[in-house]
Amino acid sequence: MEATRIGVLGRGLLSIDEPVLRGDDLGVLRGDGLFETMHLRGGRPWLREEHLARLRAGAAAVELTLPDDATLVELLDTVAAGWPGEVEGALRLVCTRGPEGGGAPMVYATLAAVPAAARQARREGVRVATLNLGVPAEARPELDWLPTGIKSTSYGASTAARRWAARAGVDDVLWVSSDGYLLEGPTANLLWSTGDTLCTVPAARTGILPGTTVGWLLAHATEVGYYPAERMVTPAGLREADAVWLASSVRGLVEVRALDGEPLPRSPRTHALRELLGFELP
Repeated sequence: MEATRIGVLGRGLLSIDEPVLRGDDLGVLRGDGLFETMHLRGGRPWLREEHLARLRAGAAAVELTLPDDATLVELLDTVAAGWPGEVEGALRLVCTRGPEGGGAPMVYATLAAVPAAARQARREGVRVATLNLGVPAEARPELDWLPTGIKSTSYGASTAARRWAARAGVDDVLWVSSDGYLLEGPTANLLWSTGDTLCTVPAARTGILPGTTVGWLLAHATEVGYYPAERMVTPAGLREADAVWLASSVRGLVEVRALDGEPLPRSPRTHALRELLGFELP
């Protein structure tokens, strides 16, 4: 996503070409920071409070002091002001630990139009391959020193997985644990249906990121005839599901059309789920 607007806490809106970060910012040097990306619809960020709550939980886990929510909301509102209501946007809030020598955290927000590739994936679905993460499914939450379920700016593993997907000729990746369970994608949560049950991977049990979009959808699943559930699943089990999706804040709900080269069924209920979420299908 190519940002067209940027606002910095304490400085207001800036030209997109104006320097923002110091060269010794720990978010750049060590990936020491957090971020949240919100879907802007009708000029307003969807699930803003849920995103801020997840950001706050992540900040507590990594001992990062943030401004209060009112200050963060003011920054988001400044950046989003006047955005065309008919244009889907991706509003990203970034908080780093600041300069290496110490100082206040760096907080800024960017805004970009949702890219055509994301809208195409929403329309056409994606081909996905599994990729071994190299750790047991339930190992990470047992490590009390390792923050889990946070949206960190340390994105090395995610970008490496996306590069691998491009080389492998697929659209996206689902990480699988060393003991054979599916976890999440680099930028999306996994959803699947079996009968009238809509399932996702349990975040607390596995240490994956608790998705805001997935959480909202499961909370409202009964409105479209589904019962929500959290379950562990293997690739073989996923191939037996009635339908499989990836869910994220910007792409919304995307059908998985193939897993490791094997076609998966399309669901007649995808449209209802997407309508429930309020994502457009251009």
